[in-house]
Amino acid sequence: MVNNIKVLLMAGWLALLSGCGLHFANQSAIGGQFSTMKLVSSAPYDFLSRQVREQLKLHQVRLVERDDVPQLRLKGSNVSSSVVSVFKQGREAENLLTLNVHATVFVPNRGEFPIDVNNSRTFFNDSRAALAKSVEQDVIYDDMRRQAAKQLLIKLMTLQQQLNE
Repeated sequence: MVNNIKVLLMAGWLALLSGCGLHFANQSAIGGQFSTMKLVSSAPYDFLSRQVREQLKLHQVRLVERDDVPQLRLKGSNVSSSVVSVFKQGREAENLLTLNVHATVFVPNRGEFPIDVNNSRTFFNDSRAALAKSVEQDVIYDDMRRQAAKQLLIKLMTLQQQLNE
């Protein structure tokens, strides 16, 4: 009896979700006017540009070098670090690492639309293991760049929906 109720509730929940038009943001292909794009970056081979290019390809966007298609322009990124906590001796204990990515989407005959992405992570800073912490910090920054590339694509899909309305 309990299993039948669970199955019935699950079926009702699935019917409700499928009926309301819910789509996960990062599981769909980008279609319409953004199905073919140009990626413009001042550093086309840096880690962030490669991650954005990979995300575009995962979302089935064809990258071209023409100027008559929408352009995703990576304007730049900056990283910063601020002290969050200190040890009793006054040394830094924990830092907040922040990555800010600035981009715009240029759509012919529609204009330019800004997209900004911000990511933050905490980082425990132990001065006794400086080399290991430097490598760990680089891994964290790379992970933040991967996340920023995914967030750029989600914001691109949101922009596409706004332009289609």
